[in-house]
Amino acid sequence: GNFSELAEKVRDGVVNIQVVKKVKNVAFGSRNYRGNPFGENSPFGDFFGPFSEGDPSARPEQRGVGSGFIINREGYIVTNNHVVEDADRIKVKLADGKEYDGKVIGRDPKTDLALVKIDGVANLQPLMLGNSDDLKVGSWVVAIGSPFGLEQTVTAGIVSAKGRVIGSGPYDNFIQTDASINPGNSGGPLINTKGEVVGINTAILAEGKGIGFAIPVNMAKDIAPQLQEKGHVTRGWFGVS
Repeated sequence: GNFSELAEKVRDGVVNIQVVKKVKNVAFGSRNYRGNPFGENSPFGDFFGPFSEGDPSARPEQRGVGSGFIINREGYIVTNNHVVEDADRIKVKLADGKEYDGKVIGRDPKTDLALVKIDGVANLQPLMLGNSDDLKVGSWVVAIGSPFGLEQTVTAGIVSAKGRVIGSGPYDNFIQTDASINPGNSGGPLINTKGEVVGINTAILAEGKGIGFAIPVNMAKDIAPQLQEKGHVTRGWFGVS
């Protein structure tokens, strides 16, 4: 009848990710730039906040907030590439409020996936990964993350469609959902009613309210081991034009 048990079951595996990066080539006195890494007219939402205001003679810092989820007890965390790309500092905040320094282990811009690691943390609660191929349109799903920095926010909806192409890259294959996704949800898990991760919340359609997109978890299953081992993804190609 409700999602309270499900939310309680998975909350310890969901993290808040805070990033700081130095902003290069910003004109003197410039401030309050928005940080959509995919361009102003991209269907991707504004996943980063405005530049911080301060001493204009110093290099300004851009602060962002995103989400992620723990995939094993060694401290590996899946998130979106656009959350941690070019980050100078990464802080990972667990559900119990404790913060740890995060390190980017690997990134794959083409699928917008990244792997972050925290060290020296005991009793981590990784989330179980489901099978996104088994998802049916109309199935209940729950999104958990930090929209606008509001940690451990739980929203529910259904799978609205599968296999969506939104023009974000060569491997578009998004799950569309009407579970509320906002800036800051990026990298957080989309959960089925079994408590398994079936997607990684990634994008919103700026023109449409309540339309969000998640990367199928089966794609992350293929990418994450390569990121952990090599820091990047190796793909085959044909020399044909």
